[in-house]
Amino acid sequence: MTPSIVAIGTAVPHTRLAQHDVRELFASQPGVDRLTRRLIHAAFDAADIDHRYSVLSGLQGDPGEGLAVRQHDGELLSPTTGQRNAEYRRLAPALFAEAARRALSDAAMEAASVTHLVTVSCTGLFAPGPDVRLVRDLGLDPAVERYHHGFVGCAAAVPAIRVAHRIATAQPDAVVLIVCAELCSLHIRASSDPEQIVAASVFGDGAAAAVVTSASGAGPRLELETFATSLTADGEEDMAWTIGDHGFEMRLSAEVPRIVGREVRAAVSDLRDTQAWAVHPGGRSILDRVAAGLDLTDAQISPSRRVLRDYGNMSSATILFILRDLLHDAALGEASIGALAFGPGLTVESARLRRRVGA
Repeated sequence: MTPSIVAIGTAVPHTRLAQHDVRELFASQPGVDRLTRRLIHAAFDAADIDHRYSVLSGLQGDPGEGLAVRQHDGELLSPTTGQRNAEYRRLAPALFAEAARRALSDAAMEAASVTHLVTVSCTGLFAPGPDVRLVRDLGLDPAVERYHHGFVGCAAAVPAIRVAHRIATAQPDAVVLIVCAELCSLHIRASSDPEQIVAASVFGDGAAAAVVTSASGAGPRLELETFATSLTADGEEDMAWTIGDHGFEMRLSAEVPRIVGREVRAAVSDLRDTQAWAVHPGGRSILDRVAAGLDLTDAQISPSRRVLRDYGNMSSATILFILRDLLHDAALGEASIGALAFGPGLTVESARLRRRVGA
């Protein structure tokens, strides 16, 4: 049997942020002038996001036991990178484990059946890392093969699936567990920089896990067919993810949607005949450009828009949220699916999958 995604589990933190509340929090910061306030309102209102999730309860004014990110008067603080990363180390493992347990439960598989583990994250760093914690937290075999795909950005889930496909092709008995978790909100900061304002308007926290195996099953599955990577001619300076003194810093220039729109048709020419799409929603403008560049219908782009609206951009985990919806969409039948994600470089990662039902 062809290696397939047989189950996808998702998880989000408990703090649910309304987009308009976060907008007003940023617009009310000390020193925000009229022009910056207009930029904040324009960016947040244009994002096409209703809600996002965060590990930072302090963004809602409830500091709890977490990282202090705002004062009682609402002023945003600026924790050091070390403080932010310590919070990632404290909170990320539970989110990794929750998504993984849901995926294994949906696949009706025991943790002991997992032979390979692929973890993905770009919003925090520590070692022993999330892969080792998952072995402990899930009760995986200590001899499970582990791979960590770190600091690759929003596109990282697609190459992680590609790695799982390679493993399951070479070892037909393999059960590969992929787990992506991103705590993007840990790096939030007040700023008058338009690029930082755009980043603050779209990113949220979440985790997703997928089980890849060649074993047959009764439920729907997503067969993994082909993969491709493309590096655009320009854009290296337009989308970047670096480590600063007060958190990780996203560079996301206004050129990114234009570059994506210009390059996407050539980058995914072999996917043009697919019937359904999972497009990483880096932002509404990126989805608009992809839809125009590939002549996608409203129905084809709507799963990506829906996830953006309900969760925001959760970096690497986001595309698995979309694929989970397509996996369980009975109306698709046995449709071909194009998966598409973008990362620093500017890198375009794509895959062709096919939804199958039954053995």
